[in-house]
Amino acid sequence: MASWSDGYWGSSDGLRLHYRDYPGSEHRPPIICIPGLTRNARDFEGVAERLSPDWRVICVDLRGRGESAHARDPMSYVPPTYVEDMEALIAELRLERFILFGTSLGGLVTMLLSVRHGNRLPAAMINDIGPVIEPEGVERIKGYVGRSHSWPTWLHAARFFSEAQGDVFPGWELDQWLVFAKRLCKLSSAGRVVLDYDMRIAEPFKVQDGDTGTDLWTAFEGLSATPLLVVRGERSDLLTEGTLARMRAQMPLMESVTVPGVGHAPTLDEPEAVEAIVRLLARAKALS
Repeated sequence: MASWSDGYWGSSDGLRLHYRDYPGSEHRPPIICIPGLTRNARDFEGVAERLSPDWRVICVDLRGRGESAHARDPMSYVPPTYVEDMEALIAELRLERFILFGTSLGGLVTMLLSVRHGNRLPAAMINDIGPVIEPEGVERIKGYVGRSHSWPTWLHAARFFSEAQGDVFPGWELDQWLVFAKRLCKLSSAGRVVLDYDMRIAEPFKVQDGDTGTDLWTAFEGLSATPLLVVRGERSDLLTEGTLARMRAQMPLMESVTVPGVGHAPTLDEPEAVEAIVRLLARAKALS
């Protein structure tokens, strides 16, 4: 298991934000990993442990998640603010070049960041999201985001997720659900297992129906000169095969891979995703 250290940076509105810093080569650009709506830095544990120490991997907790502070104003839980927070991190670490890995919401943030920093990206990976976000998937997320739960043990939490999301990962065994629960949840001060995010992140999401307020096809164009990997879950309800085909047609440097039998979103620990990330980083090294 790769070692990591805690890192912190400040937002423009005074929040203390957190990231996990997995050490790696100083001669390669670091990989910044940005998680999904209800997720946190632990979502990329498998990725970081595989790639460190060959690559430095920085796994962020977006505001309101994990060890990052909760926002004073819940309406700041929106993609433009996450982009501002990431800009502050890039400036704090004085990064000239960097690779972006983004899952779901993190993929949207990756696209939005590329508009300004496309020439600084030797590679990027977007996990199960695209410029068209399917209403069916948005409605599913609205059905659970912001609903508080607690469980007496990790086993109880794992069994809950196996029932609630069994259609997303239909082939999983209990040990995989335990890993899932420990990435998504934490122990409360009372010793209960609880979700590791501010329930108020649901407020702007439900009002805006997942709308970023930005033309995402234009944002996607920011990656046109970047070696790009898009990962899709075969059962995804957010990224359709039709949207993926349009993305491929628009982006000549893009590789896509579909992970069979899973929905939104692949964990990136699946063999298909692991092998595709290896290929992407080989392209990045060849360009360095």
